[in-house]
Amino acid sequence: MTTPEPTPSVPAQKAATAAGPARDRAGGARSDVPKNRLAARGLTLAYEDRVVVDALDLEIPDGRVTVIVGPNACGKSTLLRALGRLLKPRHGSVLLDGAELARVPTRQIARTLGLLPQSPVPPEGITVADLVSRGRQPHQKWWQQWSESDERLVAEAMERTATSDLAGRLVDELSGGQRQRAWIAMALAQDTDLLLLDEPTTFLDIAHQVEVLDLVRRLNRERGRTVVAVLHDLNQAARYADHLIAMKAGRIVAEGPPGEVVTAELVREVFGLASVVVPDPVTGSPLVVPGEPWKPSDDTPHDAAATPHL
Repeated sequence: MTTPEPTPSVPAQKAATAAGPARDRAGGARSDVPKNRLAARGLTLAYEDRVVVDALDLEIPDGRVTVIVGPNACGKSTLLRALGRLLKPRHGSVLLDGAELARVPTRQIARTLGLLPQSPVPPEGITVADLVSRGRQPHQKWWQQWSESDERLVAEAMERTATSDLAGRLVDELSGGQRQRAWIAMALAQDTDLLLLDEPTTFLDIAHQVEVLDLVRRLNRERGRTVVAVLHDLNQAARYADHLIAMKAGRIVAEGPPGEVVTAELVREVFGLASVVVPDPVTGSPLVVPGEPWKPSDDTPHDAAATPHL
């Protein structure tokens, strides 16, 4: 009789998570890539003299949706920039398929890894259709600048992000939400195995937030994409992530399945918030309910209760 492995008893510590197999475009297992294609070893990131991430080790589970959460300025977006080679490490390295990312040719990276950074700036006077089409550039060759496959993937990306009717509009003229969906469409048109998304729901109303996160899950489940996203909403992260990484002050406080990571103790430690964690009535994932909001006591003067001190 085999003795079952013990369940981790300290959620605030790193929880080991078994990564699923790499997937091909049809969702089948691949044998030609490492189990975890994207990783970091001893990664230290800094802006001038300010160290943001220090000596961090990380494995991104292949074929999973990984979400990074944490308070503002904890280093989560900085980490994502380094994983996408937008920021050079001070020390350590990012590894892609076992090779140091800094030594991989840019075109090869662009065919493998797509990145949507925070608040990207579009070229002046570019239309939505042209912006999304730029996602195909890494795949084009000098003797074949555009193909039926390119056309199909661009159209599909625009359809999935509900931007087809915006094709002829200038990106500069769009609302924040429309612009964000156009950038997501460009990242999808790039058609990479690995997709990094830095706060992809920014500027979106709640309905479009859910649409984008549902799309991320479909890309993962139906097409085997490995996705790493930074999200501010802890409940959305717990609902959509297979693997959750909680950061604070440039270090990983906990990682693993949301059901093991998200606890009231973890929320207090990372966010400084008193809360109750209950099962989501729809998905069963952890749902963080903040503690009781402030209210005046019986002996609080009426004027003080009516006029909060900011």
